[in-house]
Amino acid sequence: MRTILRGRLEPVNDPASPTPHASVSVPATAGDTSADRPWPVRHLSPKIRDFIARMPDVWVEGQVLNAKRWKHMVFLTLRDTDENMSLKVTLPASEVDALGVPFEDGARVVVHAKASWWMKNGDLQFAGDTVRAVGLGDLLARIERLKEALAAEGLFDVSRKQELPLVPRTVGLVCANQGDAEHDVIENAQRRWPAVRFEIRRVTVQGARCVPETTAAIRELDAHPDVDVIVVARGGGSFEDLLPFSDEALVRVAAACETPLVSAIGHEKDSPLLDLVADYRASTPTDAGKRIVPDADAERAWIAELQADARTAVQARVNRERDGLTQFLSRPVLLHPHRMLDPYTDHLARLRAASGAALRGIVTHAHAATRELAASLRALSPQGTLDRGYAIARDSEGAVLTDASVLTRGATVHLRLGRGQVDTEVTEVYSADKE
Repeated sequence: MRTILRGRLEPVNDPASPTPHASVSVPATAGDTSADRPWPVRHLSPKIRDFIARMPDVWVEGQVLNAKRWKHMVFLTLRDTDENMSLKVTLPASEVDALGVPFEDGARVVVHAKASWWMKNGDLQFAGDTVRAVGLGDLLARIERLKEALAAEGLFDVSRKQELPLVPRTVGLVCANQGDAEHDVIENAQRRWPAVRFEIRRVTVQGARCVPETTAAIRELDAHPDVDVIVVARGGGSFEDLLPFSDEALVRVAAACETPLVSAIGHEKDSPLLDLVADYRASTPTDAGKRIVPDADAERAWIAELQADARTAVQARVNRERDGLTQFLSRPVLLHPHRMLDPYTDHLARLRAASGAALRGIVTHAHAATRELAASLRALSPQGTLDRGYAIARDSEGAVLTDASVLTRGATVHLRLGRGQVDTEVTEVYSADKE
């Protein structure tokens, strides 16, 4: 297998591809290369060396990792504390010895170095000539500036803090791979509330891996549907050990967490910024274990007290109502309720007698008037005339006849008598003169 350049080094899997002959001309620029006319590694590596050599010297800050001394040189990896990135650095042993502070993993230093390219193995290194330890004062000043900036954004405002749940279903715990913090939180929480469950994420709690692992654990637990509260526990340490918990990326992830978050770093003197953005700051992991769940014994005692108070209140209400009812029933009006009707009974009797007399008077008067009207009716009625022997004559059309001249011989006449009716035939018509 050989390598060719297509903007970057790539493997060529075709073993039959021709190998450039030494006599073949080499492309002048990278843009002129192709699969048929590639640059050899021996041609590319010096170009990388020359390009990097034009870079100026630089001051770079990072965290010491895997420092090893060999003769008069110290080889180390300089790692970024926020991101998982690192550089290989060499330093004169005399410069390291002149620091006057322990040069060990985790130390924060500033190195003045120049980049160099090792052509034999394609390795990028920085050759340092000066090293300085990052002082505690510098770190404190940086944290203070970050604290002021985050406070100006409102990330520490009390109004943003969430109430912790009374009884969480599941507690998310971010703690060290090894240490007492996990035991302290779980032991104290289960002692108070035995039914509590934990979703544990073990991470590195100091050094370069702390920030990315802790932020990833917080995000994962925040997205967990059953986790109601998150505890980030460490259990104290030196100021330098706790620096990751003042990292801006970690603090912003904690501020964006939708699940209530408890900071239990356990450093009383210098609180990391995570304490300020958390919804609750526990002084120790033990304090966090006691705070995230209620005390079952205290809750049972409180419930028993409430039940006793409720029974007392209900009994007092029943007694008060019973006494009031007894007093109410002892009143005369309730002992002999029919006495209330006596005045109304007499009044009703008088009204009944008066109404009866009035009704009889009305009926008597109406009866007399009816008799008078009947007599008048009989006097005026045609029936009385008929009863005296008169008749009412009508022609065939039903018209009342009052003049005999309108009739002719043979005409039919209808007669209404006092009792009954008859039809007769006219045999002779007499004029009025022959009456």
